Amino acid sequence: MTGAIRRVGVVGAGQMGAGIAEVCARAGLDTLACEADALAARDARDRVTASLERAAQRGKLSAAKAREARDRLSYTAELNDLADRQLVIEAVVENSDAKTELFTALDKIVEDPSAILATNTSSIPIMRLGMATQRADHVVGLHFFNPVPVLPLVEIVASLHTSSDTTQRVEDFARATLGKTVVRSRDRAGFVVNALLIPYLLSAIRMAESGFATATDIDNGMRLGCAHPMGPLQLTDLIGLDTVAAIAESLYQEFREPPYAPPPLLQRMVDAGLLGRKTGGGFHTYDH
Repeated sequence: MTGAIRRVGVVGAGQMGAGIAEVCARAGLDTLACEADALAARDARDRVTASLERAAQRGKLSAAKAREARDRLSYTAELNDLADRQLVIEAVVENSDAKTELFTALDKIVEDPSAILATNTSSIPIMRLGMATQRADHVVGLHFFNPVPVLPLVEIVASLHTSSDTTQRVEDFARATLGKTVVRSRDRAGFVVNALLIPYLLSAIRMAESGFATATDIDNGMRLGCAHPMGPLQLTDLIGLDTVAAIAESLYQEFREPPYAPPPLLQRMVDAGLLGRKTGGGFHTYDH
């Protein structure tokens, strides 16, 4: 067992990555967020700063703690700047080729042989990403949930090659340092949460697609009839229709079971750029 993790890198600082970077900085860690270019890095800074300010305004975080967290965060557009990190968490687009290419690059860049390379993937096999490196024993799934600063759960997923030491270090980091609740999963598509959640969301999409009920009625039915905090189509909009489609495709590729098959309406909406909250419209409309 090596020393405590104090230097963290996050690759991809969109909605999920920015949240991961924020919780790391709020936990007192030296945090470096890496984006594709300078403009995206600047957007990431604005995103995290705005989130910290909202937390302070709502009394979830003192103004002093928000400033301290902001000061612990730095941003870059150069992957090579992650060379000194003890833990790098990948949070780029849910695409197997993109993630595999990134892990191959990170394996060559991150200097400490004991450093951990973690992925926030929702569904892509950890083994596939580990085998893209020369340190598969140090590659692990560390799956957060959106919004990361609010939701307490993290899934930890070990591949057949992930060492028990790596798994334990990451679990200790998530529990003791970040204050998250941890569930462990075997390395299979969807892990625990999405293997249960995605068929439910797809069923709601099929119901809307068939005209059986409106999106509003479907969501009200599950909110008011089952006491869910939001309806399945609202949740799909929050996650992002592109992300839901990608997870569904990974599940269907692995299990070949009809409940996992992405409905045609979902793919049409993705093709149309109707991705949910992040684009201002999906199954419902939003200020954007």
